[in-house]
Amino acid sequence: MIKSHLICRSSNQWSTVVSVTLFAILFVASISYASNRFSLLSLPSSPWPWRLMTTTSYSSSSSSSTSFSIPSFNLRRPPPPSPSPPLNRRTDLYSMFHCDSDVCKKQNEKKNRVVSKMMEELKQETLLRMKLKKKDKKLEKVEAELGRARFLIRGGAADGGDRSDLNRSSDDTDDYVPHGSIYRNPSMFHRSYLLMEKLFKVYVHEEGEPPLFHTGPTSNIYSMEGVFLNFIENDPHFRISDPDRAHVYFLPFSVAMILDNLFDPIIRDKAVLGRVIGDYVHTVSTRYPYWNRSLGSDHFMLSCHDWGPRATWYVHSLYFTSIRLLCNANTSEFFNPRKDASIPEISLHPGEKTTITGGLPASNRTTLAFFAGGQFHGKIRPLLFQHWKDGDEDIKVYDRVPKNVSYQEMMKTSRFCLCPSGFEVASPRITEAIYAECVPVLISQHYVLPFSDVLDWDAFSVRVLVSEIPNLKKILLGISDDKYKRLQENVKMVQRHFLVNNPPKRYDVYHMILHSLWLRRLNLQIYVTPLKCHDYVVAPNA
Repeated sequence: MIKSHLICRSSNQWSTVVSVTLFAILFVASISYASNRFSLLSLPSSPWPWRLMTTTSYSSSSSSSTSFSIPSFNLRRPPPPSPSPPLNRRTDLYSMFHCDSDVCKKQNEKKNRVVSKMMEELKQETLLRMKLKKKDKKLEKVEAELGRARFLIRGGAADGGDRSDLNRSSDDTDDYVPHGSIYRNPSMFHRSYLLMEKLFKVYVHEEGEPPLFHTGPTSNIYSMEGVFLNFIENDPHFRISDPDRAHVYFLPFSVAMILDNLFDPIIRDKAVLGRVIGDYVHTVSTRYPYWNRSLGSDHFMLSCHDWGPRATWYVHSLYFTSIRLLCNANTSEFFNPRKDASIPEISLHPGEKTTITGGLPASNRTTLAFFAGGQFHGKIRPLLFQHWKDGDEDIKVYDRVPKNVSYQEMMKTSRFCLCPSGFEVASPRITEAIYAECVPVLISQHYVLPFSDVLDWDAFSVRVLVSEIPNLKKILLGISDDKYKRLQENVKMVQRHFLVNNPPKRYDVYHMILHSLWLRRLNLQIYVTPLKCHDYVVAPNA
């Protein structure tokens, strides 16, 4: 409308063309400026090539006392460097949006428009911080505490530093120390876990009423929503009432409960998620200063519902900047493992407060592989059924378990339990297999496995590509007895990290979720103060 108005009113067509051209140049220049200078939301093109500690400044001025940066901090052994793909200059802030095909570009057109808008918002917010806003002494203190934690986790105490933060309290009864091949770096994980127990504090926003907030399902495949909400709400150790001392802020809505109570199966208005969650974020962002000072990057949500990722899209800063704890950790749906964390999908039965484990030793497991589940769920399972249903005595594949067969007993007597993705990447069969001491066979695409920044899944599971499904039996028979015994022993060892305990116990699934959250908060620096000796964590290329 503005452009047509200018054309109608102008007596000189050349001046109109020049005006429009100059406007276009200024717009593209502003986008390029933002792309070059701001990297708060930088997404890796793949979940795996993260460095241990790489800091990218959110401000071009290194001397600025108020800037943002995200160092990539995780407990993996550093992988070999891989070349980064060329990025579209307009979308290099979110490299996962970059694609070459016309279909991909069309699918991401809406998200790219949102990206450009957010880049401008980030630019304006940063300029305000640099020029107008005063220092936040309380936040500086929190960031200094996290800086010391990074130093200690990287082994600073071994160099003669103060070890007091790594000491256990005298009333601890579980003296478990992580060890063995199931961990990527057991000593670093141990240090990180102890520091989490010592320092980490979570503020739970109290706004909202049940059943949409502060409660969730405690049975079925969405049970982790209710389990975590219940545990964190009643946790006297990690939950804190003073928001100024908190490291992260929890948005306690349940996607499953919102849909159960407000979603009309006939009208099918999915935007109900946007209205509820959008109103909630608006409430906490106007009532408290914490969301706005970090652009939501130290706030988190948790969901195991299939629509968990979709629910965050309606609040773009929640989608792009906040920490999302998701069961459906699908990188093709813009799950960003640098800021988001994958949590296990656990299906609890009604009234079941803890998980039950146990199975037969390797020598007594008579079935090579087992799976039971819907045949037409997603694109992977039909291939599995096509090749293996009723086609082999050693591989049992059912859409429904026969009446004379027990699902639980089949898992306990099978050497391998097949865990193909369904409509979504996550599957409760992975944890079911671990509970039954059955080696999981993972068949999925674009799935970031739970706690994979700490656990080495190759030590206790088998990965099979979708293209390898026809060769499934050959692959499994090719695993020697010695290797299988090691895999199964490691499955038993890793069980503790997937158990639901009531009350929670150290290193169980509740505490592992908190530890994943702790690592994501360590990945973020909201307020950079002048560096002291303990702020140096590791060289960028370490």
